[in-house]
Order: sequence, then structure tokens, then C-alpha cells
Amino acid sequence: MRNRTLLGCMVASLMLVLTAGGSVRAQPQAGSDQHHQSEHWPNKAIRLIVPYTPGGGTDILGRMVARRLTNALGVPVVVDNRPGSDGSIGTEILAKSSPDGYTLMIDGTSQAYNVAFGKKLPYDPARDLAPVVQTAIQQVLLLVNAKLPVTTVSELLRYARANPGKLSYGSSSNANALPMELFKIMTQTDIVHIPYRGSGPMLNDLLGGQVELAMSGAAAPLPHVRAGTLRVLGVGDDRRSTSLPDYPTIAEAGVPGFQTIQWSGIFAPANTPRPIIERLNREVVIILMDPVFQQQMVAAGFDVVSGVNTPESWRDLIAGEVTKWSRIVQLAGLNAH
Repeated sequence: MRNRTLLGCMVASLMLVLTAGGSVRAQPQAGSDQHHQSEHWPNKAIRLIVPYTPGGGTDILGRMVARRLTNALGVPVVVDNRPGSDGSIGTEILAKSSPDGYTLMIDGTSQAYNVAFGKKLPYDPARDLAPVVQTAIQQVLLLVNAKLPVTTVSELLRYARANPGKLSYGSSSNANALPMELFKIMTQTDIVHIPYRGSGPMLNDLLGGQVELAMSGAAAPLPHVRAGTLRVLGVGDDRRSTSLPDYPTIAEAGVPGFQTIQWSGIFAPANTPRPIIERLNREVVIILMDPVFQQQMVAAGFDVVSGVNTPESWRDLIAGEVTKWSRIVQLAGLNAH
């Protein structure tokens, strides 16, 4: 009885964290007289690092944005996949690159997850990265192999509780297991975690039945959902998705208070001249506001960013997510291993 009381208190605390959010206001980057470095920018190809394997949601969005930026800037924007270590290999490359606007990175949620886990990183995200612009919101889907005999969240919970430790879920990295670990805590279920190096390998095993379920960003699995080989039980946000309006939220489907999304955006190395940051922000915002591009994003499983989208608002969003997930990691007793 005592264990149930303690678990109930922990779940209640987690729900308070989810609803409270808790943002941390970061100071805007100071302006500088670096116009001489940026007045002829860009005059050669730009590298856009994707710190994951090809085929995942970040890679899909990165290539969509790179094609449009190539046209907008008049120079090639080339995607460079540098996967490994929960995205930190590609991020280290960015952090140690020259701050001249010719090396950028697209990433998002894992930046907050890695810090929340207290993972030892070869860089300091707050010191070594310059947020440029948020690019998208990606719904997190609770997915099962279509052969698993469940069609709703409630049915999954009954099945998992009747078969403790027999179900397994895949994640694209250790850090990206956080949403599913939160789900397990809030539902008091025992589901084994199998980490992968990217969404592509994880989805292959989910399709093949080596793992039975996953909680993944929508873009990569969406073709398999439409083909009927994967089944969506719910979306992670606390309101229905504009890109996937037919699926219930996980909260309304049986786990009240559950909420998680993925977000993504572009980073530059710290000390990149402010005029370059502002030019990149402006060009990407124009791309994101284009109705045709928005239709392409929705078709690919992304929700459109609305409202203010400045380097400072992007920095504040990241800081708020670090605070939220750090509290959840602490309450849940999780670690990077």
C-alpha cells in the first residue's frame, strides 16, 4: 500500500511538471561590429549538419529546408548526416566549427534531453551554440506493430499489465526514450527499452516485430502508418494535431495529463555574426510562412510554427524544455544509461 502511495505521489508530481512547464529567460546575444565578416555572406556552399542517420524526421525536415534555402540564398545548402551518441557527435562538430555562417545544424528535442539527463558532453550547449530559428513542431506518436492485438491506448495498457516485461519498445537513441519512460511511469507499466542509432533502424525492427511499440516523431513512420503496417494509438500533444487530426491525444485516450511534442530548429556556432543570424532567421521564417511549404510540411507530418519566431524565442523554448525534462528525469530517477 505504501509503494502505491509513493508511486501515486510521483505521478502527481510529474503531472505538475508537465502542466507548469517552467521557462528560463536567457539573455539575448549581444550585438557586435562584425558586419565586415558578413557583408559578402554567403559566397560559397553552406553545410547543414543533421546529427542523425538519413530517413528520420530531422533529416526529412532538414532536406526540405535546405532545398528552399538554396534557392533563397543563391548558394548550395548541403545536408551532412553526422549521427551518433544521441546527436552529440554532430553537435560537437558544429560547436567547434568556425562561426562564419557556413556550418549550421538542424536539431531540437534531443538537445534538451541530453542536458536533462546530465550527459557528459564535449561542449556546452548554452555557451557554444547560437539558436537561429525554430523550424517545426513534430507530433510524437504512440505506435504499435499492426500485428499486436491492440487498437487503443486502453487496450495497450491492459495487454502490458497482463504481460509485464514481455513487451519492448524502440527509441531512436537513449535520450529519445524520455517520452516513453514518462508514459511507463504514468501508466505503471513494465515495458523493456531497446535503443537504436536513429529512427530508420528502429522503424525497421518495429515493422519486423523485433520490438512491438515505439514513441516516435511523426514524419519518419507516417508512410508506414498510411500503408497500414504501423498503427497509431495516440499523439503526444495535449491537443489534436493539425497534421494528424484523426488521432486522439494520449491524454484523452487513457493517460490524463500526458503531454510531449518534438520541436526542431537551426543552430549556428556561438559568436556567429549577428547580421548572419538575423539574415538566416529572416529567410527561414519567409520559407515557413509560404503556404505551399506549409502544405508540404503538414503532408510530411509536421505542424507549422506560429507566433513569434526569433533567435531569442527559440533560445527561450529550449531553456524551458531543459527545465521541464530535468525535473522529470530527477523525479523518475532516470539516467543516460
